Amino acid sequence: MATNINPAYILFGMKYCGKTTLGRLLSEKLSYPFIDINDTIKKQTGLTPSDIYQDYGPGKFMNTEEQFCKVIGEKCIGKKIVIATGEIICDNAPALTYLRDLGAFIFLDVPETILADRMLQEAVFQTDGTISNLPAAIAKNKPNSEEDIRKLFSELYTQYTTTYRTLADITVPLADATAEENFQALYKSLDS
Repeated sequence: MATNINPAYILFGMKYCGKTTLGRLLSEKLSYPFIDINDTIKKQTGLTPSDIYQDYGPGKFMNTEEQFCKVIGEKCIGKKIVIATGEIICDNAPALTYLRDLGAFIFLDVPETILADRMLQEAVFQTDGTISNLPAAIAKNKPNSEEDIRKLFSELYTQYTTTYRTLADITVPLADATAEENFQALYKSLDS
């Protein structure tokens, strides 16, 4: 459990829940530095986390994520910082271990239908029947319809949110609202 001695805020949750957007807003409000683990991985490797997952497999991705979290954990201990994690960090216990002592784990809890709708807005349905621009954990199953995508997402949502709730020091219920409105919900939750 995080304490006041460890002042970081580590945001996690499903893809499209607002980790990066709300993390940046929180960082600005508190005047804390901001780290997006996925952006850091991309800057250092030249590959997106999704590319690593799809091209080299989940094991390689998790190892890469773990190594970056180890460096962040070592460099940021005791520092006031806001960190946005990747979506599937909840399956990467070693990576989480490196972040655990930095501060509070905050779960951004958005209803499944809202997240699925956001994901489908970004999906690209190709004329050959394939669907691109999906999260790697869904794309690997090669869905061929909106129904397939929603079913796969629902399974992941159930699995991941159960884990997030178990790990979280703070759970912040968020709605289909503006970034500012959701930020206010996040910020209020830090006071309670």
